[in-house]
Amino acid sequence: MRAILLIVILAVVVLIVAVASGFIDISQTREAKTPQVSATTNGITASGGQSPAFQVETGSVQVGAGTTNVTTPRVKIEGKDTQVAVPKVTVNRPGAQAQPVTNSAQ
Repeated sequence: MRAILLIVILAVVVLIVAVASGFIDISQTREAKTPQVSATTNGITASGGQSPAFQVETGSVQVGAGTTNVTTPRVKIEGKDTQVAVPKVTVNRPGAQAQPVTNSAQ
């Protein structure tokens, strides 16, 4: 329930921002009229009335790509051999004549 309420609130805020910024222009073109309701012994009848009409104009967003000059740094990397300590793992397999399996980075 809270998630639905949050979505409704966000939608209203987005609509308010869009109208206030001029991105959406809403104008009413036809007014609403209430129907004539009458109650008789045969029941209730309604006649006439009309719903309002609105004209909505929206802005447009154009997305594209262009080129420009940007100064970028040039990085030069030089490699050099250095001796470092690495972990060494030795696994002895079961059995009397087993050869040890060694993992060494050399």
